[in-house]
Amino acid sequence: MITAERKPFEAVYEFARRHQKILVLGCGTCVTVCMAGGEKEVDALASQITLAARQKDDNITVEKHTIERQCDQEFFDEQTSRKIKQADAVISLACGVGVQFCIECFTDSIVYPGVDTKFYGANTEQGIWAERCIGCGDCVLEKFGGLCPVARCSKSLLNGPCGGSAEGKCEVDPENIDCVWQLIYDRMEKLGRLDELELNVPANNWTAGRDGGPRKIVREDITL
Repeated sequence: MITAERKPFEAVYEFARRHQKILVLGCGTCVTVCMAGGEKEVDALASQITLAARQKDDNITVEKHTIERQCDQEFFDEQTSRKIKQADAVISLACGVGVQFCIECFTDSIVYPGVDTKFYGANTEQGIWAERCIGCGDCVLEKFGGLCPVARCSKSLLNGPCGGSAEGKCEVDPENIDCVWQLIYDRMEKLGRLDELELNVPANNWTAGRDGGPRKIVREDITL
């Protein structure tokens, strides 16, 4: 899932104080799971802005609303559309995709990002999310037992670890980063597939990734 963290309140409040009527708009999927932009976070931020406005004697009215997804037009229903249009500005707690799509759907509206979008990650422990994919567009998981060296190796190496790997840890941060190549070796050994690691893996096809410009997927079988 896409992970995010809420921006510092001081930064968000600077957005809010430029306007009199604010809509805090949450998203019910990824940012809800990572506890950055769901209904609870919307309630908390709206209350925080309201309280700060009273303390600073700023004239700000705060409305709050959460929809299932801000990256899908079907969830911008009539009620949501009305709330967005009635607000002077929207503080979106969706990821960067949701913020941009909201602007595309409501071209006359001002939409501010309320969170910092981080990465595609997994919930590894309670309250901890770890990066697992960078969306490179050229998935090689089948070659490495389901572990991704493109995302999880600090140098995105495809043919073994660098000289900085020691005792299963990455030299970039030995305390917190496992060397994914140690994990790959251990897993391939467990699966009886170590011989596959002797094969040279070609350089990643970065033209399928972000370096080739903004990407698009078109499913002609379901387009209208």
